[in-house]
Amino acid sequence: MGPIPMWPDATETQELIAKAREGDPGAVDRLLARHREALRRMVELRLDRAEAARVDASDVLQETLLEASRRLPEYLRDPAMPFHLWIRHIARDRIIDAHRRHRAAGRRSVDREQRLEAAPFSSQSSIQLIGRLEAAGLTPASAAIREELARRFEAAVAAMDDDDREVILMRHLEDLSNQEVAAALGLSEPAASMRYLRALRRLRAALGEDGSSSGP
Repeated sequence: MGPIPMWPDATETQELIAKAREGDPGAVDRLLARHREALRRMVELRLDRAEAARVDASDVLQETLLEASRRLPEYLRDPAMPFHLWIRHIARDRIIDAHRRHRAAGRRSVDREQRLEAAPFSSQSSIQLIGRLEAAGLTPASAAIREELARRFEAAVAAMDDDDREVILMRHLEDLSNQEVAAALGLSEPAASMRYLRALRRLRAALGEDGSSSGP
């Protein structure tokens, strides 16, 4: 059995969108509510470590849902992309806003070191992502060393540049397809695929050829 998808089922989402377009206010509430937890997870993964101590992910989530509610009529008139990609784009903008609001004046040198997407992974999050990378050959041979690998894995992901880290999170924690990643990032599908493969190679290199090395 594969991992449970992070984003809600698209078929039910489309049914709710059709009802919302017909003017059903209850459908709008259900549409937003069923994306709440996926959005919360997305926000938590992308808040800067320093910001995570000062910014409540629930506040960013609430701003996202309010903005989505305000802009929903516009989306219903012209749904240029799947709903979950549209609403995660709004969340992404709110994360950037939070990053800008909480920069300390006069600490630009520190800001350069604290990139937006240095996600505050918990050990469990790292292990979860390791598990989802099994097909890419990054899972350790023995489950007994997963905790150790999780620490090394967290450091490797944090050290990746923003583009590489983002595509790894999108593909393996958000379970987005290459087509969805391309749409979300405004890339062609071949370009999105190349970005992902490049990021995967760099992650594999940071962890050791097969991700299972536990030596110095």
